Amino acid sequence: MSMTETETNRDIIRRAFEGWRDGTGAVADLFAPEMVWRIEGTSVAAKEYQGRHAVMDEVLDPFGARFRLGEPFRPTTIRSVIADGDTVVVIWDGRGVANDGVPYINSYAWILRLADGKIIDGTAFFDSMAFNDLWSRVRS
Repeated sequence: MSMTETETNRDIIRRAFEGWRDGTGAVADLFAPEMVWRIEGTSVAAKEYQGRHAVMDEVLDPFGARFRLGEPFRPTTIRSVIADGDTVVVIWDGRGVANDGVPYINSYAWILRLADGKIIDGTAFFDSMAFNDLWSRVRS
């Protein structure tokens, strides 16, 4: 029995988040080169990013660098993975210990659109106050 598009996309994203949580993979591996990523809200990173490189260079790499000396930031709880066709919504909690020894804890909702197993469009919602505190407190 073959899986539907909805089931396939839910499985791809669920496995990617489990791998990230377990330290064996990264969701960013699914980012298509031409993807569009939006960070909603009022955080210092809130805007629309054009392409995988922009997301990695401007947000994810400097974010991850703030945890190099501590515990890496990872999902701790994957609350829900909801899928409908090419769209998957993931609600999750993450935690890491920043380079200054202070834990960073945040909750996220990511709305992802996939094509051929790759994320081509993403929208992220999270607590911008916690993010801004980390971003200004710890240098990458």
